[in-house]
Amino acid sequence: MDSEINHRGGLSAPRPRETSLNLALYRGLKWVVVRPLLHGLFQAQVYGQELVPTRGPALVVSNHASYFDPPFLSCAMARPVAFMAKEELFNVPLLGPAIRLYGAYPVKRGSGDRGALRAALTALGDGWLVGVFLEGTRTKDGRIHQPKLGAAMIAAKAQVPIIPVSLGGVEQIFQPGSPWPHPVPLTIRIGKAIAPPVKNRKPELEAVTKACQAQIHEMLDLGRD
Repeated sequence: MDSEINHRGGLSAPRPRETSLNLALYRGLKWVVVRPLLHGLFQAQVYGQELVPTRGPALVVSNHASYFDPPFLSCAMARPVAFMAKEELFNVPLLGPAIRLYGAYPVKRGSGDRGALRAALTALGDGWLVGVFLEGTRTKDGRIHQPKLGAAMIAAKAQVPIIPVSLGGVEQIFQPGSPWPHPVPLTIRIGKAIAPPVKNRKPELEAVTKACQAQIHEMLDLGRD
């Protein structure tokens, strides 16, 4: 880990995680595959990119309803976003190198929350944006019903800001009875950063988690302009 947790519980000054070659390959994948899908097939509108810090670590939290969400979210943020992925996926030909370029970090099966927490803190220490789906799994309607405290816990330990993002329309990409993605219009909104909990205590974690949930739902309710 290039940066360590300092004595105040936050991260020391990060250094860039990626080499120039990896960044070039990541940008190639983004411009050749991900961006054409996002803005071509799905006619995505993205709002709030000016709110994304140009450098340094932050936690990105969002709703989750589609397998497309990680690369689309990263593309919308205009910076690589590291997401947790099962360790086995990194051994799959083509898929492994692709998700690694897109910032995925491996978590061993059975390591549970501790493994995910360590991996997320490592990525933040390396200066990445780290993505966390607030409910931890996909929901059919794209809204957050049972938010987990994991994102707030990570932010509290690392003392990094939380950036809420709404992914509007992603729940309609895959429709019943069809294995193919449907070209539905998507709307991605990036909200104002939320300060991390000062202490890693349940009442503070719950308050910040509810604030993230509320802001994401407010942005989802704005619909598409």
